[in-house]
Amino acid sequence: MIFTQFTEMGNLLEHFISEKFGEKPMFYHGGCSVSQRQEMVQRFQNNKADKVFLLSLKAGGTGLNLTAAAHVIHYDLWWNPAVESQATDRAYRIGQKNNVMVHRMICKHTFEERIDEMIQRKKHLSEMTVATGENWIGKLSNKELREIFG
Repeated sequence: MIFTQFTEMGNLLEHFISEKFGEKPMFYHGGCSVSQRQEMVQRFQNNKADKVFLLSLKAGGTGLNLTAAAHVIHYDLWWNPAVESQATDRAYRIGQKNNVMVHRMICKHTFEERIDEMIQRKKHLSEMTVATGENWIGKLSNKELREIFG
């Protein structure tokens, strides 16, 4: 499964994969009808020949059960880590028998790298607040406190 935040990027990926491998991958996005979406999910889940499944984050990030996936690739990053997590969770469902590898594409010295740094900080803060209750604030460094309350 390859997630992208932009339909245009999905179209480019679809074209690239078609040219490189000679087969057009399925592309699940907001412009697809309900019947097209259902058919793509059924094909991905049941047909070993349909190995690549492109999904837009907004259309494919919720409500899907894609246990046929062995790899989840986040091609371009989203600002909100919860959106990526929801998309990744499509592969981690009841009935999953595969070990699932999650890959995040990040180019060095680009805005994607800065987005990733921000996402990691958000995840860290979220894990402290959700996982450990109110004790987390006592473990923050002076720098982290300044960033929060700055």
